Amino acid sequence: MESPVLTVEAGTDARTCARTMAERRKGYAVLLKDGHIAGIVTEWDFVEKIVAVDADAAHVPVESIATATVQSCAPDTPTDEVVGRMAKEGIRRMIVRTGDQVLGIITARTVLANFRQYVDQLSSEIAAYHSDPNPLG
Repeated sequence: MESPVLTVEAGTDARTCARTMAERRKGYAVLLKDGHIAGIVTEWDFVEKIVAVDADAAHVPVESIATATVQSCAPDTPTDEVVGRMAKEGIRRMIVRTGDQVLGIITARTVLANFRQYVDQLSSEIAAYHSDPNPLG
């Protein structure tokens, strides 16, 4: 899980949100309205709904290009369940929260990085086992 999560107020214009995302090097921003999660906007939303239609981002409220339904999980949700839901829903980000409190975010990049570490560790253990000339003692 990554933390802290980039959040912006839902009433922010799309240009300001995009600049904040670029400054923080994040491909998303979680929108908050009156302290409640109001949506999520991703780099793809900007491409599809601003750039591709030649809209003036300074005059577009970010909430109008965001996805209102945010997929989320509790902090104690098992990893395999989170990854399964992400795959099933076709999403690259899952908000970790308790009620309206955003605790973190799980991204496809985070999952892949952790999976790679796990595979590397397993590979090392297997290689060590096979290199032992007398594995049974």
